Amino acid sequence: MAKPYRPKLTNAARPATFEVEAVNERGEMVPTSIAGEHPLTLYLDKRELVTLMTLGHAPEALAVGFLRNQRLVAGIEDIEAVQVDWETDSVAVTTNRVFKGVEEKLQKKTVTTGCGQGTVYGDLMEEIDSIKLRDDVKLADTDLFVLLEKVRKHETIYKQSGAVHGCALATLDGEILMFVEDVGRHNAVDAIAGFMWLDAIDGSDKLFYTTGRLTSEMVTKCAQMRIPFLVSRSGLTKMGHDIAGQVGLTMLGRASGRHYLAFTGKHRLQRTATQPTAIA
Repeated sequence: MAKPYRPKLTNAARPATFEVEAVNERGEMVPTSIAGEHPLTLYLDKRELVTLMTLGHAPEALAVGFLRNQRLVAGIEDIEAVQVDWETDSVAVTTNRVFKGVEEKLQKKTVTTGCGQGTVYGDLMEEIDSIKLRDDVKLADTDLFVLLEKVRKHETIYKQSGAVHGCALATLDGEILMFVEDVGRHNAVDAIAGFMWLDAIDGSDKLFYTTGRLTSEMVTKCAQMRIPFLVSRSGLTKMGHDIAGQVGLTMLGRASGRHYLAFTGKHRLQRTATQPTAIA
């Protein structure tokens, strides 16, 4: 099997955490881990697009995923190189062809509810009407509970320092394929989208987990990656709920332990776990 195409990439991850000194309530000096945060200005063929505030843990994948989810490049084969330079706090993406409509997309900007304010270029609902998610895949609640337990036990930057959001791509039997954290959940989902593009991973039989709330931005990006299941330990917004229903996405909120609330796409769920009997 031929390896998927990969553009020329730097490997410029920054440390995820830094240690500083803090004074506790007893006046004691306590070494404390804090999350990194770095500005990263994205250039597409020498055109400045946006400055992303990021943990810097996967800057190349973040840049690729941002371009994918903003529909500013058509395919991974169109990207020649992704070069990160932390001396200038920039990432330069070069392509092998001119894309039509980029200027029009850049002129229409939506500031989203993402932490630190995410940005969506062009029409937020563009392509939504044409997206068709697989309807023949099922998720057993026992496998969902396995995944939730694995996420709970997963060694994360959040456990060390707080101040970050995490996203995971998983199989439907509860295996975590990748786990990405960043200072904003929109960055974490973009980084996973980038890794999926770089490694030619099909999302149509996968599950996406996020620690953040399920907004229209999260639902739209999940649908663009053709992922039929979106799970969060948090809640959701009305617009996120509306779009999930429109594209037929299975949305689960308040998921923790052996509990969840299924808001849309309930037909894909299989209840197989034994539930405790309610006491009258």
